[in-house]
Formats: sequence, structure tokens, C-alpha cells
Amino acid sequence: MAGPGLGCGPSATLWVAVTALSAALLAPGLTQPHDLSRRRPLGLKIDQALLLVHNELMHENLTVSWLSDYCYQCLYQDLVSVPMSNTPGKSSIVAVAVDSQHPITLHLNGTGAGREFPRIHYHFGEFGNYSLVVNFGSGTKMISCNIIINESPVNSHLPILYAFLIYMGVLSILTVGHVFMIIDPIRNWFYKKLHPGDTDHLINSELGSPTRADSTSSNVPATTWTVSQQRLRSLDIFRGLSLIIMVFVNYGGGKYWFFKHQSWNGLTLADLVFPWFVFIMGTSISLSLNSMLRRRCSKWKLLGKALWRSFLLFLIGIVIVSPNYCLGPLSWDNLRIPGVLQRLGFTYLVVAVLELVFAKAVAENDTLLETPYFALRDILLYWPQWVFILTLEVTWLGLTFLLTVPGCPKGYLGPGGIGDFGKYPNCTGGAAGYIDRLLLGEKHIYQHPSSNALYQTTVAYDPEGILGTINSICMAFFGLQAGKIFLFYKDQHKQIMSRFFIWSVVMGIISAILTKCSKDEGYIPANKNLWSISYVTTLSCFAFLLLLLIYYLVDVKRWWSGAPFFYPGMNSILVYVGHEVFENYFPFKWKMKDSQSHGEHLAQNLVATSIWVIISYLLYRKRIFWKI
Repeated sequence: MAGPGLGCGPSATLWVAVTALSAALLAPGLTQPHDLSRRRPLGLKIDQALLLVHNELMHENLTVSWLSDYCYQCLYQDLVSVPMSNTPGKSSIVAVAVDSQHPITLHLNGTGAGREFPRIHYHFGEFGNYSLVVNFGSGTKMISCNIIINESPVNSHLPILYAFLIYMGVLSILTVGHVFMIIDPIRNWFYKKLHPGDTDHLINSELGSPTRADSTSSNVPATTWTVSQQRLRSLDIFRGLSLIIMVFVNYGGGKYWFFKHQSWNGLTLADLVFPWFVFIMGTSISLSLNSMLRRRCSKWKLLGKALWRSFLLFLIGIVIVSPNYCLGPLSWDNLRIPGVLQRLGFTYLVVAVLELVFAKAVAENDTLLETPYFALRDILLYWPQWVFILTLEVTWLGLTFLLTVPGCPKGYLGPGGIGDFGKYPNCTGGAAGYIDRLLLGEKHIYQHPSSNALYQTTVAYDPEGILGTINSICMAFFGLQAGKIFLFYKDQHKQIMSRFFIWSVVMGIISAILTKCSKDEGYIPANKNLWSISYVTTLSCFAFLLLLLIYYLVDVKRWWSGAPFFYPGMNSILVYVGHEVFENYFPFKWKMKDSQSHGEHLAQNLVATSIWVIISYLLYRKRIFWKI
């Protein structure tokens, strides 16, 4: 009798399916009884399925290897060996856990000569129970195979749907509350209780104030404030959105692969947020420095503030956020020197100094409106800055593609390990990794890069390393350019949005050329680990579009207040440092009943992220802002 088969040969007999179910209960390496409450064999981890390999081949041992679709030009990895069947009509069965995140290819080999073994491409479902039956086909040299679903996998994406519905329910409740606020007596009472005073003029962003006039200066009386000088909420919302996604993915993102950093080339949600944070930092630098220069603040004084702020960011990243701070005083032997805040601090310093050296204050009533290069004035007036940035980019290209790295080909951009068919196992990151290991030392850079799991790399590699910082400066400079657009086209909404759109298109075209619209086949693939130039242009394309959308909804049409992202955007350093330091403490983390459940991880990570949003809201109401 034929069984329900999926595969490349004739269907298996019914008794195979029955045997498979019983073998699943006491499979080698997975010998615990089946846990019906969690619908998976105990011993399986998250993002795994159970595969029972049935070898019906007489007098021939079987070897199964596997390869993930997401592992580019990788070597096959051994999965399991199955001994020969010694009894006619019966199979030798071995159980093994297989990856369920991505489709995989199974490659079969036997000990007999002249056999043709198939390759099976299949996407296993999480906690599913499968049988792979291998036997002779119609001929003695042709091997047939069949995949049988013994027990259906769970739908691991359902928790995302439930979370979405819950948050939509909360949003609906808040919307109804907003409708009640339209009633004058209710609105007046709530605003009297909850808005004792305007707080916007007391706030100064810790990464550069995005105000059109610096509101924190004690020398400027409150009466000088006008509507045109009010803070651009869209910038704080953009920063807050980036920060909240960053907190969520840092906490684990529910253990979903698309909420984690990409193993090497390509983009996931987690790869978007840090560049956006850098971008909006550049925008804030442009606006805040212009405001202070208009008030004739000393450039030397501003330089001193930039140096101090950069130093504090670097110090916080080294001493507080570093995961080694709990290993003992300083822990110099294995202290990680690069990091997120360290890169932010250095990037901030370079871009701020670049702006101070070449920038001139843009007056309220610009006298250059009638100049022949009006349409390009925000670029042409700052051509020395562009020369500097282009020089930096040429430096990055030269080091990346021309530097001689021992044991590696010039211009290598791969992950090493089993990538590139295992030819360059110790070349992770090419020139970028080599420079960090040479200048910083292997113990002082990140020891567990995202390439470890998929590409099985063995050398340390830091995604916030030295060479990639060049392109983070470029990313901040594009944000600086967005700030100049706000300055030169103040209150000209169509001009601002059209220029954002043009910049987005230009960045997108450059990315398309560099990547050939491909994940792995381009001249320079988009790669967060390398912070490649195509990664910067791609994320800049998205950043200009997203800023355009938020600006239109918030500052132009005023259809959205920016909640809840506005509040963490106002206290970004506090939220970032706080979520790193208190990550493993209740209520941000607790002992889970089932640590192999996407649902429990997602609930924990969303609760932790939501708590930080609530904390930032309460701090906003109390007028508490941590600036450096």
C-alpha cells in the first residue's frame, strides 16, 4: 500500500510510517518519550525538526550530508551515517535533528560502487516529524527516496500574529480614548493634569539637538520661541523607532531568524536599525550646530563639547555596555574595544568636526535664494566636505580590495569558514577582519560573530571594527545632508520631501548597480558585518524614504503624534544603556517554562521592549532626560 510520499522516487509502504512513529519515541540521541503537550520529541531545540532516515539498502551503509540554501557556496556538512539493513524487507533507522529555518538540500552517499544517489531539496517545519526512506528503485543501480510526514510541524509564526492582534487591540483602546479627548471638558481636565507645562524647550538630544534653535541654552529667553523654531518631532520619532527595534532584536527578537542579524550578505530587520540611528545622528548634528553657530557660539567651544560627548560615548560603551564588565576590574585581557556606542562616538566626532570646519550658519532669511545654483546649494556650498567623504570612501575601497591579507585573496569579502567551498576558512571579513586583528588583537574584538552558526567560522570578527567605521561616517554624512535640506528649505514642505525622494532614488540606483539587485552575486554585496558601501547606500535609500514619510505624517499633516516612538527617541542613550545593563534582570527577563518556544521568547522580548517604552514615557512626563 502506498504511503503519502514527497520525494524523488516510489512511495514507501505503510509499515514504514508505523515504524517511523514508534522509532521517534526512542530514537538514538533523542531517547526521551514524546512530549504531547509541546507536540515535539524532547531533545529537539528551537528551529529544528526530527528526521528518521530509513536505510533499506542491503549490504550498503548510507551517509547523509546537508547544505542550507542560505549558506552561499558552502561545503556540504555531514548529518548522519546509517548502517546497512541486515534483514530483507526491513530498514535500519537512525534519527537526527535537522534545521527548519531555511530550505536545505540533503545529499546521499553509499558505500556501494556505481550507485546514483539523489539530492533532496526540502523545507522542514519546526518540531515536525519526518521519515526519509531510501531503497532501490526500478533498477539495481538507481536509488529512490521518499519523505513522509509522520507528524505535522507547528506553526511557529502564530505568536507573531497573536502579538500583532494584541498590540492592535491596545492601539484601538487608545484610539477610542483619543476620541473621548475631543470632548472639551474631558480634554481640558486631562491636559491640565498630564501637561503641566511645555517640555520641548527643556530637551537637548544627547546625539545633537534636532531643534532649529538650540532650546537648551540658558542665554536664550523663553519668549524668543516661535512656531518655526519648534523641534522637528519626526527626527525624534525616527530615532525612537530605530531604538525600539534595536532593543527588541538585542533582546532576542523571539528567536526568529528574520529578527536576527544576517549571517553574512543580505538584510534582515535587525540589520536596518543601527545605520538609521547613525543617519539621524548626522541630521541632528547639522541642525544643532547650525543653531549654535547662528548665535555666534565659539567653534572652539563647540569642538570641546563634541570631544567630550564623543569621549563619554566611547567610555560608556567600553565600561558599562561591554559584556566583560562583570568579569572583574577592567578585564583588560579580553575587553572588547569596538562596539555600538564606541562607533557612534567616533562617528559623531568626525562628522561634527567636519561640519564645524567647513559649515557656515544658515540664516533665517537666506540671501542665496536667487543664486543660479539654488537647486544644488545644499551640496555645492559644502564641496570640501564632499571631497573629504569621497576621499574616505576611496580609502575604504583601496584597503578593502588592494590590501594584502596573508592567506587570503585580494578583495575578499566572504565569511570564511565553510563558505567559498572551504577555500579560505580563516579569512572572515577579508581586509576588515585582518586590520582589526592586527591593530586591536584577536582577544579585543567580538568573539561570536553572526557568521559562526551558518558558516562555522572559527576566527574572531567584529562588525563594529575599524574599517567599517569609515562607512558609518559616510552614513552619518548622508544624515547630515538631510539636515541641510531641512535648513535650506525650511517650511518648504514640497521641496524638502521632493529632495528626500530624489536622494532616496539616487541611493537606490547606486545600490542596485553595486549589488546587481542580488544578495550574493553583486560587485559589493550589502553586508552589515562589513558595513559595505552598498549596505550604506541601501540603508540611506530606506532612511530618506522613511524620514520623508514620518515628516509628512507628523510635521506636515500632523496626523500622528509619533507615539509611542517619540518618547524613547527623547531619551535614546538612557534606553540603550539601560536595556544593555539590565537585560538579564526581572522584569526584562525571567525563567521561562519552555525555553525552546518561539512564543515564550517573543512574549518575553516584547514585554521587555514595551517596559522601556513605558519608562521613557514616564521620564518624559517627569521632564527627566539623560543627555551627554
